[in-house]
Amino acid sequence: MNKAFTKESEQDEDDLPAELKVPAGSKNYMTPGGHRRMREELYRLVHKERPELAQIVNWAASNGDRSENGDYLYGKRRLREIDRRIRFLTKRLENAEVVDPEAREATDQVFFSATVTYAREDGREETVSIVGVDETDLARNHVSWTSPVARALFKAREGDVVLLRTPGGIEELEILEVSYVSLENND
Repeated sequence: MNKAFTKESEQDEDDLPAELKVPAGSKNYMTPGGHRRMREELYRLVHKERPELAQIVNWAASNGDRSENGDYLYGKRRLREIDRRIRFLTKRLENAEVVDPEAREATDQVFFSATVTYAREDGREETVSIVGVDETDLARNHVSWTSPVARALFKAREGDVVLLRTPGGIEELEILEVSYVSLENND
């Protein structure tokens, strides 16, 4: 059968790695910066990349034999990738719940968008910011709210000791500081 008549499967939650899945029944929590970056990527794909690529594909198609036309074949494949990404971003943004850490009432309890400093059992101090699943960036110490460390910290307060289950066993973490600050300074 000709590939033109087969429907390519859409990327949905089942195709994503576990760390990018939003738990069933949960909202897709995001910080304002993560929401803005996702909107900007969607805008760029819809208004710049896709139209430019569509022009190239149309030009390549007008050159005749499409079966061995590299510009045409690559362009069509790239258009499918862009369309999948557009569907994914649209779906994520439709289900997004934006939580601004600076608008949160002052508290020493850990919730989404908190920046938490904690001490490990060996005395090392670490600071993480709890962000949406699409904003995770370990280089910047941004961990997903669905990650084991974030789940261990949730609802605890400064001075509390929480248990983190790791592959190596259970580790105690002492919460030293909880703050709610803009994460945009780290961009």
